[in-house]
Amino acid sequence: MESSTEKNIATFTHLSTLTQYFIPFGNYIFPIVLWSTKKGESEFVDHHGKQAINFQLSLLLYSLVLLMIAIPCFLITVFKNIPLNTLHENHNFILSDFNFSDNAGFLTVGIVSLLLFLILKVVEFFYIIYASMQTSNGIAYKYPLTIPFLK
Repeated sequence: MESSTEKNIATFTHLSTLTQYFIPFGNYIFPIVLWSTKKGESEFVDHHGKQAINFQLSLLLYSLVLLMIAIPCFLITVFKNIPLNTLHENHNFILSDFNFSDNAGFLTVGIVSLLLFLILKVVEFFYIIYASMQTSNGIAYKYPLTIPFLK
């Protein structure tokens, strides 16, 4: 049976990942600090600290993959129709003769990647809240689709 202190620390470990909206890299720094201070004293806190950190690292990896797909798709679409000598002559980016039908594939892949990224961020928020609620009730929660970096 977990004490209320252990439940609170584990819950705050999950909730501390929400600091990413206020402090850059707060979703990594604060859970690591909370987890590392109590991981040796409580198996419950150790489990939830690893879960929170693994979830954030997994989301980072998924986000990087989606952005690595979206950014080149948009860059290829934009720069495909600009001749190199145009850039040197007048220093203006003029997209003349841009045809959506020629670029529909790249644009679709880029837009789908960005939409998946946005959906991932919304799902992340709700999973963090749900994990915090489960943890405060003393349930050993495990995030779905999480790569176990820390075992």
